[in-house]
Amino acid sequence: MAVDVLVGLQWGDEGKGKIVDLLSEKYDVICRFQGGPNAGHTIEIGDQKHVLHTIPSGIFRKHTINLVGNGVVIDPITFIREIEGLMNSGLDCTKNLYISLKAHLILPTHRLLDAASEAQKGAQKIGSTLRGIGPTYMDKTGRNGLRAGDVLKDNLAERYEQLKQKHLKLASIYPNIDFDLESEEKKWFEAVEKMRGLNFVNGEYFLNELLAEGKSILAEGAQGSMLDITYGTYPFVTSSNTITAGVCTGLGIAPSSIGKVIGITKAYCTRVGSGPFPTELFDQYGETLMQAGHEYGATTGRKRRCGWIDLPQLKYVIMLNGVTDLVVTKLDVLSAIDQFKAGERYQLIDGTMSEQVPYEMETDIRNVEYQTFKSWKEELGAVRSFDQLPPGARQFITYLEKSLNTRVSMVSVGPERNETILR
Repeated sequence: MAVDVLVGLQWGDEGKGKIVDLLSEKYDVICRFQGGPNAGHTIEIGDQKHVLHTIPSGIFRKHTINLVGNGVVIDPITFIREIEGLMNSGLDCTKNLYISLKAHLILPTHRLLDAASEAQKGAQKIGSTLRGIGPTYMDKTGRNGLRAGDVLKDNLAERYEQLKQKHLKLASIYPNIDFDLESEEKKWFEAVEKMRGLNFVNGEYFLNELLAEGKSILAEGAQGSMLDITYGTYPFVTSSNTITAGVCTGLGIAPSSIGKVIGITKAYCTRVGSGPFPTELFDQYGETLMQAGHEYGATTGRKRRCGWIDLPQLKYVIMLNGVTDLVVTKLDVLSAIDQFKAGERYQLIDGTMSEQVPYEMETDIRNVEYQTFKSWKEELGAVRSFDQLPPGARQFITYLEKSLNTRVSMVSVGPERNETILR
């Protein structure tokens, strides 16, 4: 067996949670391989809406093992709150939820540093979710971090205090911000105490043994490929590798174990926070897409910037990820407008045309060349087969397949599980 991978192909918020939840019926194991509680995977089941930040999106399937991988950073407060929220909704998720010992922990002072650093940047801020993700990964690479396995050690408090003092020294170079450290520490240690009763495993051995047993495994990415620390729109990126390559380091599996790579894109494009966005809309079309698509961040609540789908950008991340199957989400949102566009080529600052993502999107792109499509007025929520789609919608999906040279295997026409076309 191989590990299939599911990744976002834009700047996050592509609808990964719903698709993982849908696909998880066919998998034995779902694994998060990177990121932290800056993720917000929204899943709607009947009249219940769940937003998962750290827990894998297969948690709603009783048969599925859910692993928080070594590449994830965990905030105990958020993690326990998430577990308790699921428990209160009637789902006992503790039996099929496992935590890799080498996953790193987010401390309250990581969040303090994140907020202080972002505040100092002012207009130059990168749009951090202020969850402490960046400072935690900095401690990981700086060989100072605390890991999930340290929760089980007797000297946790001592090691916490050492790292806290280091953080407070760093924080002294920033302007003071409103942050109740004492209260947050109390909540952190209470959450850690509850974490001790959960299932901890050596994630790499655990997963490779499941592979050897022939279990089907899906690796779930967070954020989007354009937020990758190396290949995204740096410095307006996250602090981890969000592309397929991150699966190997985040879970401890060999590259030869990777199977299908399922890439998810919206039928248009969105971005939260700062950073370049070549096809961004500043007119009524952008406002209509935001309203019709309910484009508000599941984690931050911030309005998402909206724009047309960007083919050079998609070709770039399809290449980086080795995408074998494409999923198009929110096709139904395009019913709300009379026409829509797809960005086909960039006009660079020197006047030349290009289908490649340049070194710096923000400064190197002057304009975008578009293909225009006529929309449809029909609601798509009840459509369950490709042939039932309006002609314009079928034409657009076929156009994407041809332009991106990648098969569209699934189309989402609404937020719920069953509002999906499988091809």
